[in-house]
Order: sequence, then structure tokens, then C-alpha cells
Amino acid sequence: MATNYILAENLVGTIPEEIVAEVIKDAVQTSTVMNLAKVVPMKTPTKKFPVLLQGAGAYWVGEGQRIQTSSTQWATVELTAKKLATIIPVSKEALNDSVVDVMSELKGEIAKAFAKTFDKAALFGTGSPFTTNIYTSAKTTAGNAFAKGSISGQDLASDISDVMALVEEDGYNPNGFIARIGIKNQLRKLRDNNGSPLYVPSIKDGAVDELYNLPIQFAQNDTWDTTKAELIAGNFDYAYYGILNDITYEVLKEATLNTVTMTDGNPMSLAEQDMVALKATMRIAFLVVKDKAFAVLEPGVQQGT
Repeated sequence: MATNYILAENLVGTIPEEIVAEVIKDAVQTSTVMNLAKVVPMKTPTKKFPVLLQGAGAYWVGEGQRIQTSSTQWATVELTAKKLATIIPVSKEALNDSVVDVMSELKGEIAKAFAKTFDKAALFGTGSPFTTNIYTSAKTTAGNAFAKGSISGQDLASDISDVMALVEEDGYNPNGFIARIGIKNQLRKLRDNNGSPLYVPSIKDGAVDELYNLPIQFAQNDTWDTTKAELIAGNFDYAYYGILNDITYEVLKEATLNTVTMTDGNPMSLAEQDMVALKATMRIAFLVVKDKAFAVLEPGVQQGT
């Protein structure tokens, strides 16, 4: 398909490669999970690869003695990409623009929609096609859910340390956190014994916020389940995702968008509103391979209740 053709002449197709690369880049930067998890290159919808679960050991050897050997523990895991789609209403005038121009204009919205829906699925399993999610992995591990007594912030530093300890006791080093954005106020007040802040917000573009000298990502309210968790600590080397490098699109002309509500309370009818919509579809995979590498700080009971 010639990407300089107008959209009206290409109602179905594949988004140009240069736009796809930018959408994926923006989605990764926007996603809290993808910022910490490990990416696996994917060229097909399913990919199997080995994961080292336990490394080899080393032994002292006396003169003339046979060197002992120990077995490593590997597991073959499988990533399966699932279809993820977003529908964005646009004016009919967009049909007269080139495919490149339309996709360039909408790439940011497409990336945000993909990142939001992926995070909800990967974090809490909300509407998820994946077999695992981070919250369930942390919860189903014996003892790996720590409910703090209050959310006043006075014990929050200890509570977070205790959650990290749950991961460490199972033999893993936490290398990051994901938390709800509303906890930032409490984190800013945390100090160590020397009066230095435990939470250090980033001040440069491209830098990351840190808590206990580890990166922390904050999820917006529309992707975080505040009834289940305040914060999740873990070794995100045991969470994998993969993205297929093609995004298809389709122009919808007569659809009714039940997820878009008009001021009269009715769903949007494209025909009645004299609009069209662009449906973009990508394929993305996610998998947690070690439950014990994650622990969750659950919401506590508010003081005075």
C-alpha cells in the first residue's frame, strides 16, 4: 500500500512502519509495567524461550579431587500475543488526508489507549486475555501479601521495607516498584535516620523516580485497583512482555460506539454524528514466570475507622 494515498482509498490496511515504531515506543514509555518488565523480541504470535530459574554452583576442590557438579534449573516458557484494539472517533474530513498524516496525528492517542489497557491486564488481570498478572502472582504466593495497619504514612517506610523483605526471603532482590499515583504525598514525607528522603522524584527528562534507591513507576487511577493494592514490589526480571511489530487499522463508518457516551446519555452513533472512527489493532504478550518474585502492599484500615 502506498502510504501517501488518502485514507478514503485505504479503509483497511497496516499502519506505516515508521508510525508503528513511534506508537510502540510511546506505549512502552507510557506503560508502568513495560517500563520495568523484560521485553522479548517477537516475530510470530507465539514464542517459546528458556528461563534460568536456578544457576549453577561452585565448589572448593582439594588437590587431586574430582570437581563436583550441580545442575541448573531451566524452564521453557511460552509468550502468546493477544489482539488489543482501540477505536478513536474522528471527523469525516480525515478521510481526505493521507494515511501517514492521519496516523501521525493519532499515534499518541493510540499509544495511550494500548498502554492503559495493557497495564490493567498485566497488573490486576482486568479484562485480561493473559494467563498471569502481577497482583495475582504476588497474592497467591504464601505470605506474599502484606496488609499495613493504617494509611497515615507514619509506618509506611517500614511497611514497604517489609514487603521488600517478603521478596528477599524467597531469594530474590527487588529491583522496582509500581504504585498508585495517590501514594506520592505519603512517599514525599518519608525520611531515613539521617533525615534524607527515601523517595526521590526525577528532575530530568528521561530519568525515573526512586524509592529506596530503586525505580518506581506510578499508575494512574484508571489503571490501578485501589481496593487491592497500595504498592507492588518485585524483581521485574521475572515479568516478560513482547510486541509484534505490526499494527493494522480499519475505518468504521456506520458503527455505534457503546463505550463512548454522548451528552444525552446515548452511545455515539457515527452516522448520526457525521463522523467515522479508526480501529487500530496490535498484538502483545505478557507473562509472569516467578510468583515469589513479587509482593503486594495491601490497603489498610484508615485510622479512626
